[in-house]
Amino acid sequence: MTEKADAASLFAPDRLTIIAGPCVIESDAMCRALAADLVERAARHRVRFVFKASFDKANRTALESFRGPGIERGLETLARVRHELNVPVLTDIHEPWQAERAAGVVDALQIPAFLCRQTDLIVAAAKTGLPTNLKKGQFLAPEDMAHAVHKHQASGGGPVSVTERGASFGYHTLVVDMRGLVVLRETTGVPVIFDATHSVQAPCANDGSTGGERRFAPVLARAAAAVGVDGVFCEVHPDPARALSDGPNALSPEQFDQLLEQVVAIDAARRQTT
Repeated sequence: MTEKADAASLFAPDRLTIIAGPCVIESDAMCRALAADLVERAARHRVRFVFKASFDKANRTALESFRGPGIERGLETLARVRHELNVPVLTDIHEPWQAERAAGVVDALQIPAFLCRQTDLIVAAAKTGLPTNLKKGQFLAPEDMAHAVHKHQASGGGPVSVTERGASFGYHTLVVDMRGLVVLRETTGVPVIFDATHSVQAPCANDGSTGGERRFAPVLARAAAAVGVDGVFCEVHPDPARALSDGPNALSPEQFDQLLEQVVAIDAARRQTT
């Protein structure tokens, strides 16, 4: 892929968008092989597909946790994925200076949930002109994301979407209020993505790392598809038990394939009745 993906179409409501990939780039070879696998599976289910992987995870629980290869090597890997597979690529940024660097390689930027109130970061993403996916903080009500969207749009940004990834409920627990998907759409007026795997995290529950219950990710994804979303986000790893980040809530490629089959069928049925 030499040209950027059509920005307006990445999260357009005409059909379902699937964003998937590993939490973090663990190696160039693993990332490229997994991307090829996921592209093929998405094509079989006829969904719009965006590959996601992070070059750095700056919000790990413990200092010793694996963060990724860094921006230089990470962007090199993402560039290879784009070129070899002709697939749009999305990555997280954590600091304003990373926006322009990443925008030279990827098709879309993502603001992590913990950083969704960071004005300078959102403005930097907006100034690149790339589509930006704003993840809703675990500490925000759905309607609060209208302010983050306004920051992006008022700064001259391109297309923007918002992602629901669960809300804090006591300690080490997230819950998803499916009504929030409707409120997000009504109050922001932009495409809504549902993050099926982060929504089943158990934050910081594993004494220095985050736990999770991946078996509930398909359950929540099915519910979100029935409510009506423009996209579904999943973290996928070839061997989730050995993943260096977010393994407990990540899906295997086979589990991802099963989730796709179910979500696509529910989405199609919903579209026929609305």
